[in-house]
Amino acid sequence: MADIRRILCPTDFSEFSDIAFRYALSIAHHYRSKLLVEHVVESWQHPEAAFVPAHYYVEFRSHLLRKGQEELHRFVKNHANNEIRPEPVVDEGIAADSILALAEAQEVDLIVMGTHGRRGFDRLVLGSVTDRVMRSAPCPVLAASKPPHGSVAAGKERGHIHHLSRILFCADFSENSERALKYAISATAEYDAELTLLHVLEGVPSPAKTEEAMAVAAERLDKLIPPERRKTLKIKTAVRIGKPYEQIVQFAGDAQIDMVTMGVRGRGALDVAVFGSTTYRVMQLGSCPVLAVRS
Repeated sequence: MADIRRILCPTDFSEFSDIAFRYALSIAHHYRSKLLVEHVVESWQHPEAAFVPAHYYVEFRSHLLRKGQEELHRFVKNHANNEIRPEPVVDEGIAADSILALAEAQEVDLIVMGTHGRRGFDRLVLGSVTDRVMRSAPCPVLAASKPPHGSVAAGKERGHIHHLSRILFCADFSENSERALKYAISATAEYDAELTLLHVLEGVPSPAKTEEAMAVAAERLDKLIPPERRKTLKIKTAVRIGKPYEQIVQFAGDAQIDMVTMGVRGRGALDVAVFGSTTYRVMQLGSCPVLAVRS
């Protein structure tokens, strides 16, 4: 994934955070990156504490921070392996704001987080914290919802690291996807994985022109990969017809893809018609992590 020196993995100790942490470990292992594991103590969620005497409130906040630090160190100890030594960071504030602030301050190259947290799981929407981070992060975000292909049992082993064997890159031939392709190629090389480039045709004029349109799209996909990379990487191309998010989700499931890579426009683009965006729908409905890369 290009040059990844620092990875940030926020955790609220939920199942989704646990899954995301394993992907963070895997990427840190392959890229020899520094891994920051952050837990945010949200004392503001206890408004009743504001009505107690000041010295009790100070003690209450100290208790929350101490508990958060203990739980984070226990989480890292129980889930990390001997090869990667994550750096635990405990902050106090609003979760999304604290995550974004730490990412900026540490010049993080990648954020890896679960699609949902302890506050509940609604498959139709992303978790509120993930949603906010996705919209404003200064770097690519890998959002994980569950281990692919039913690997839950294996994933519960201490120090288990997910291996990426099949990577899918979604190409729309726009400038937005150029940077995302670099990350997909980099990950493919690091993991010795198989890379599939997928383009979805939407609204083909007529059945008679379908074959021609698919041939043109396949040719454009072939030209996306530099000749020198074709000699060293395992690469496939695929063209489908239909609604992009539906075809991507179906293809990823059928091909047992381990990670989907998608390009999105600059900051703020996800605010527009958010639930109509292809990236968001693939995150919501897909069976594997999605790496969203801004141009």
